[in-house]
Amino acid sequence: MNAKKSTLARRLGRIAEALTRQSGRLPDSPEYGSWLLGKSSENQVRRRVRIQIILTVLVLFWNFLGIAVSTLLVVVAFPVPSVFRDAPAWLPFGVVPAYIGAALVVGVFWITRRTVNALRWAIEERRPTAQDHRNAFVAPWRVALALITLWGVGTALFTTLYGMVDTVFIPRFLFSLAFPGVIVATAGYLTTEFALRPVAAQALEYGPPPRRLTGGIMGRTMTVWLLGSGVPMIGIIITALFALLLQNLSETQFAIAVMIIALLAMVFGFLLMWLLSWLFATPLRVVRMALNRVEQGDLNCELVVFDGTELGELQRGFNRMVSGLRERERLRDLFGRHVGREVAAAAENEHTKLGGEERHVAVFFVDIIGSTQLVTRLRATEVVDLLNRFFAVVVEEVDRHQGFVNKFEGDGALAVFGAPNHLPRPEDAALAAGRAIARRIREEAPEFDAGIGIASGEAVAGNVGARERFEYTVIGAPVNEAARLCELAKTQPYHVLASANTVSNASESERAHWDFGDTVTLRGYDEPTRLALPV
Repeated sequence: MNAKKSTLARRLGRIAEALTRQSGRLPDSPEYGSWLLGKSSENQVRRRVRIQIILTVLVLFWNFLGIAVSTLLVVVAFPVPSVFRDAPAWLPFGVVPAYIGAALVVGVFWITRRTVNALRWAIEERRPTAQDHRNAFVAPWRVALALITLWGVGTALFTTLYGMVDTVFIPRFLFSLAFPGVIVATAGYLTTEFALRPVAAQALEYGPPPRRLTGGIMGRTMTVWLLGSGVPMIGIIITALFALLLQNLSETQFAIAVMIIALLAMVFGFLLMWLLSWLFATPLRVVRMALNRVEQGDLNCELVVFDGTELGELQRGFNRMVSGLRERERLRDLFGRHVGREVAAAAENEHTKLGGEERHVAVFFVDIIGSTQLVTRLRATEVVDLLNRFFAVVVEEVDRHQGFVNKFEGDGALAVFGAPNHLPRPEDAALAAGRAIARRIREEAPEFDAGIGIASGEAVAGNVGARERFEYTVIGAPVNEAARLCELAKTQPYHVLASANTVSNASESERAHWDFGDTVTLRGYDEPTRLALPV
């Protein structure tokens, strides 16, 4: 019972992990480079059936093509002596079709069954051992070896039996069967690698592939060139030697043989190079589509790493890059939330250093009225919820008016307009933001109110602190004046006060929203300050 529970838990964990990965995958592209291979979230039983069908169909296709080519070479390219008229009937009509049928049925079934069984760890969703990991990348080689073995046995059998009839058949069968056999084995390797991409992706999650097994891009390319172009050239040379040494081909027959071999070289070369280029292009195409998504600002995409060559390293590198960009954006967002978006952008674009500069700014202080009574009357969670609603209004309006919330102080906040971003009329932005905050607090949070004081003038804006730890702040007369106006505003009917100088420096459209009031001497000041109130 415990074993069943652990198995179920393991599978549920796998499903959750797959869904987590799937949420970041590209929804509009095949994860393994082809829709034939399904998705990473597919049921493992269906995946096993899918892989076995793809393997069987592709291996049968290449074998049938190889048989057709061998028949063309044996019967048409080298017609003398004839494999039908100059050999006993039991050989071309008995042994040959019997072996071909047995090899196709037993061999193909054995190859696909053995390949899928060797990768059962992936189907059962077990963590692979070192041997399982190696099996995932050695499987294409084993398929190629099995195919070359079947063709090799057939070559040896037919060459021996026909050679006993006439020795002229020996070199003919050696070439006519060995050449297609090598090509079929190569194609089998490439197509098996394609079919097993989902398994390779699971294996690559636990570590990189052994490089000597995958061969790399250069190894694959040179192998395909050798078999698609080099071997046919050797075939043409051997045909020429047949004609010179055996003297059994007429000039017309020799020409036909050379043309057939050249045509087969072109066809097989094209098929192998197309298959190779397609295997190379699909990972690049997936990476390109993902890069387009990143260029558009979508960092929630992750590639399935399914290639064991340098292209797989490219896929893995893309995932590391996107992960780094996501982490950078997270830190940038966190940094911006702590110090303000404008300060964060300035710190990112310029070399930050201690010190400041004189700037013409407008500032406002906003502070909740009667916060002590609220704290004693409400639970802690309710106080936090109230403060969050209050500060949400403040931050939204300050951002909307291109300001900068410099700091939060308990149940109050200081906002600056004109630093670090330059504004042509910071007074307009500060006064409009102050009016909007007072209106929204009355409408959206009638259970409390806040005093707002607004002032403007010359101040020092910059980084203050030590080299190891500093913050951006604004120091000067406008800050102190706004703080005193905020205290006084709590006793006024509308709880919003600005200095008359601030309103006078604003545009005509903003001044229309304000009336000038009494002249008072603020706490800590010797000179009187004329007040302004919203209309």
